[in-house]
Amino acid sequence: MDRLNALWRERKVMKLLVQRDLRVRYSQSFLGYLWTVIDPLANALIYFLIFVVIFKRADAGYHPYFLFLISGLLPWQWYNATVGESTRALVAEARLVKSTKLPREIWVVRLVNAKLAEFVFALPVLVLFLIIYMIRGDTRLDWEVLFFPLGMVLQYILLVGLGLILAPLTVLVNDLQPLVRIYLRLYFYMTPIIFNMALVADIPGPLKLIFQLNPLTGVLELYRSGFFDTSIRWQLVGISTVMIAVIFAAGSAIFARLESTVLKEI
Repeated sequence: MDRLNALWRERKVMKLLVQRDLRVRYSQSFLGYLWTVIDPLANALIYFLIFVVIFKRADAGYHPYFLFLISGLLPWQWYNATVGESTRALVAEARLVKSTKLPREIWVVRLVNAKLAEFVFALPVLVLFLIIYMIRGDTRLDWEVLFFPLGMVLQYILLVGLGLILAPLTVLVNDLQPLVRIYLRLYFYMTPIIFNMALVADIPGPLKLIFQLNPLTGVLELYRSGFFDTSIRWQLVGISTVMIAVIFAAGSAIFARLESTVLKEI
């Protein structure tokens, strides 16, 4: 609680750091904000062509499949960017980390906040396709869309927890960055982003359990529930909530334990 209070007292500094990160990201690119939506749209188009046009498997996800892809790829973009950059959260700001009296967790949390802002900036694309498919009669907006913010809260806590684990460990273990890149490639296909969890119902028990224990599985249930004719599988949400709580607690403990060692290394 002391660390949370310290972060709250520095919320103005946090805001300035997030604004700096966003300014740097968008000022160094000609297309700027457009890259936030071009990447998920391009990936959605690729997977749509592969599954629907080539393999004729539109049943890989909910109908309409393109909306299903967008609603999964946007949260994944937030997750992928945050986890990938968390490995450099302390190293990249080494001078400020050592010279300021700010709570060191702020360098992780400001990264999560910056990527959250980018996620929010990209949501109009999801809304646009939702409106298009609603006009065409291919989908409808369900009251369960109210759980969308809950999905954001759970993913936020998950990313803070992972960042608190990865940021200090990367300082101490140089090989962690390439390992994280490999992990993200594998984790993408272990997460129901381009497929529906119903497709893994008949796979062997141990492998099926890996999919169910995936923290993002329940989070995606909350994101998608209001856009498709399906109900939230609360068992998956419950499992994800427990996993996220464990990861956050572990991250808090690991960061506090390694903070002094990290300061000597950087």
